Parts: sequence; C-alpha cells; structure tokens
Amino acid sequence: MLAFAVRRFLGLVLTLAVMSAAIFLIMDVLPGDPAAIQLGTSARPDTLAALRQSMGLDQPAVVRYLAWMAGMARGDFGTSFTYGVPVAGLIAERLAVTVPLALMAIALSTLIALPLGVMAAARSGSAVDYGASLFAQVCVAVPNFWIGLLLILFFSTQLGWFPAGGFPGWSAGIGAGLKALLLPAIALALPQSAILARVTRSAVLDVLNEDFVATARAKGLTRRAALWRHVVPNALVPVVTILGLQFSFLIAGAVLVENVFVLPGLGRLAFQALAQRDLLVIRDVVLLFAGLVVVVNFLVDMAYLALDPRLRRRG
Repeated sequence: MLAFAVRRFLGLVLTLAVMSAAIFLIMDVLPGDPAAIQLGTSARPDTLAALRQSMGLDQPAVVRYLAWMAGMARGDFGTSFTYGVPVAGLIAERLAVTVPLALMAIALSTLIALPLGVMAAARSGSAVDYGASLFAQVCVAVPNFWIGLLLILFFSTQLGWFPAGGFPGWSAGIGAGLKALLLPAIALALPQSAILARVTRSAVLDVLNEDFVATARAKGLTRRAALWRHVVPNALVPVVTILGLQFSFLIAGAVLVENVFVLPGLGRLAFQALAQRDLLVIRDVVLLFAGLVVVVNFLVDMAYLALDPRLRRRG
C-alpha cells in the first residue's frame, strides 16, 4: 500500500509539472498586452516599454516560466498587475469563500443523491424509481447558473428568506456566512446530485445481484439490513469515483455561480483577472484549481484501497 501511495504521489507531482507548463503556454499566447491594457491605447512607447520591463514581460518565455516556478516553490505567488498586492493574499482571501462553498455543495449533493439512489435501486421499477429518474433528468438538463437565477427569484426576490447576492464575510458570524452561501451551494449541488444518484442506483443494483447478498438473506438478514450492511458499502467505490470527478465540475461551475451571486471567491477572481489580462493572477488561480483537482483524485485513489480489499491484494 505504501508503494502504491508513493507511485501515485510521484505521478501527482509529474502531472502538476506538466499542467503548470501547459497553463503558462496557454496564458502566454492569449491576445492582449497586460501593460497596454493598464496604460491604455494612448500610452507613450517608452512608458509602455518601462512598464513591460517592470512586469518582466520583456524576458523570454522560458525565463518567465522558470521564475514563476521558482517563486511558487518559495511560496511567492508574485504581485498582481491590477491590484498591486501579493497574489497569495488575494487567493487566501478568496479561498475563504470558495472552499466552504464547494464543501457545502459536495455535502448537499451527497445527502440528496445517496438516499435517493439507494431507494431507487431498492424499489426498482416503482414510482420512487421513476421519480428519481425524472429528478435526475431535469437537474442534469438545467445549467447551474440558471438554477441560481431561479433560486434568487423565488427565495430572495419573492420570499426574502436569503440574500440575492454578496458575502458579508465570516466576521459577521458563521450563520450569516452560511446563509449567504446556501443558495449558491444548492445551485452547484443539484446537477451533481442527479448524476451521483444515477451512479448510486446503478452500483447498488449491480451489488444486489451478487451471490453474497443472497447468502446474507438466507442467513436471516432482512432485505433492509442486507441493503445497508452489505450492499451499500460494496457499492461505494464507483460512488467515490464520481465524487472525486464532481469536485472538478464544482470548481468549474463556481466561476459562473460566483458571478451570478456576486461572491468574492476564486471563480470571480479568475473571471475578473481574465477580463483585466492579469496574467499572474490567472496563472496562479488556474494552477491552484488544477492542483486541487489532482490532489482530490489522489485522495480518491487512496480511498479505493480503504474501501476495496481486493485492490490491496492486487497491489
């Protein structure tokens, strides 16, 4: 198991190195000069050249990439061209919004999908199964930003139960912060819960047909006890896989949802930095997103070993 973990960790490091190079190249070929965007079209050539030099844009791409990587290794994320402050501080401030939002969305998605998928599988062909299938189809078909707009119209504009947007900060209290994040978390969670519910249903149905379930029933276990004691634990491996993949979709969906709800998170920061051509902020945020996804996939691989003893023996 230790050797497997070491191999996966080395693969994680290699993946991050390749992704950093790809992110740098993609950002480097984007149209638009950050210095020209800051100074405007009427800037004098010598002023423009001086600003490009101060930004390090006059250096070759290889030199700028190596300088970026060396700074990241030291914990120096550089200074934002637009805001004039260290990027690390900007990211840390926005993480306090995006991470709780993603965790709330994952928790809501799991709380909705697992019971729904298990009940649909246990009552396959019943009204519960058809209702779960209809719920999944509707939620997958509707984009999360559109769900966010509907939630704002109903719960904020009509009922006034939740704020329509913005974030008061955690200094205003945990309750106020969670209240501001609840609607965006629901908007992110519903499409993902639909996918997770379908995967859970399929996985539980597959395990229900295994011989050890029939053996457990023959020994006197009720259908309900066999379902939760034997079937559900053995159906968790594909469910954990989808949960790991959903983290990537939540990060991507956060860009739109945070803009809909005007949340000061990483997604909104990336959107603003792209509009302002703030290369350092864009590169750092995208690499952070990629790193989070890779780390979550690494944790999913470790969870496989904990959930399925056959994988440990095979390893």
